[in-house]
Amino acid sequence: MRLFILIICLAKINISTAQLPDFVMATQNSLESVVHINSKEIEDQYYKYYDPFLGNIYLNKPSETQSSGSGVIISEDGFIVTNYHVVESATEIEVTLNNKDSYSAKFIAADPNTDIALLKINTLDLSPIKFYNSDLTKVGEWVLAVGNPYNLTSTVTAGIVSAKGRNINILHNPNAIESFIQTDAVINPGNSGGALVNLNGELVGLNTAIKSHTGSYTGYGFSIPSNLVESVVKDLKQFGYVKRAFLGIQVQNITNFISQTYGLDSNRGVLITKVVDGGAALKSGIKELDVVLSIDNIEVNSVNALQEKICQYDSGNKINCLIKRNKKEMQIEVILR
Repeated sequence: MRLFILIICLAKINISTAQLPDFVMATQNSLESVVHINSKEIEDQYYKYYDPFLGNIYLNKPSETQSSGSGVIISEDGFIVTNYHVVESATEIEVTLNNKDSYSAKFIAADPNTDIALLKINTLDLSPIKFYNSDLTKVGEWVLAVGNPYNLTSTVTAGIVSAKGRNINILHNPNAIESFIQTDAVINPGNSGGALVNLNGELVGLNTAIKSHTGSYTGYGFSIPSNLVESVVKDLKQFGYVKRAFLGIQVQNITNFISQTYGLDSNRGVLITKVVDGGAALKSGIKELDVVLSIDNIEVNSVNALQEKICQYDSGNKINCLIKRNKKEMQIEVILR
């Protein structure tokens, strides 16, 4: 009887184990694509001393400081994406691969509005990460954060996608575009610029920030969606800056109060409060008080999500907007400017 009970218990354990996600494959497919970044910065430090003949004298004695972060290899020939704040003030940038080889990196370009920077090292045959369509990433999905927290190189932590489209005002920039993927995978200082990957080891986000009163992990990490990273990097490589497309509207999140005020039948989408003269939206027939429900079949239920989606396109691209007007839905094609 006891043997029979033991067999049943073991069978249950085996079934439960078989249902656990496989983090090993995701780690193997992404670890070689994540690098350690060491930034050196020269800071001016002023010293004062008293000379009996000349009085107070101030001397500048520059000192070197160092900070570290992470980056993600995106091409075999050495292009690396990271956070702008990791290398913003750097005078020298050193990149160390997972195999411990180190290279001096060249700063190519950056977009402060998304906190994305592009670097280049002179080597070949690297292991670039595969990009995943972050629009398809779902809340509750397993993800891994790969990076170098506290200089602990090649660290992997696991969690889930906790939310999407988060704006936490971390960039302190009126033109900032924040629509972060929130995760509870452990992210700490040094993870910035590292990879958030799915169970296939594909990039779904660039780890950027944590929300914490202590400066260490408290359960809330934030990543730039991979689609936005890919769009920004493409422009940085080609032009050295980001050529943003514009829809030509001002929008507002729909709350219960807004819904009741304007007689809307739900809180889905975002409300257009103004259509800009001469903009793409006006030319296509979009009107004030229309509600944008989706862009190219991807739902947009917040201003952040709409901004993120539009930023994935170039000027001249055509998009299909699902609009609700007077409680009727319609498809409108827009050519972005």
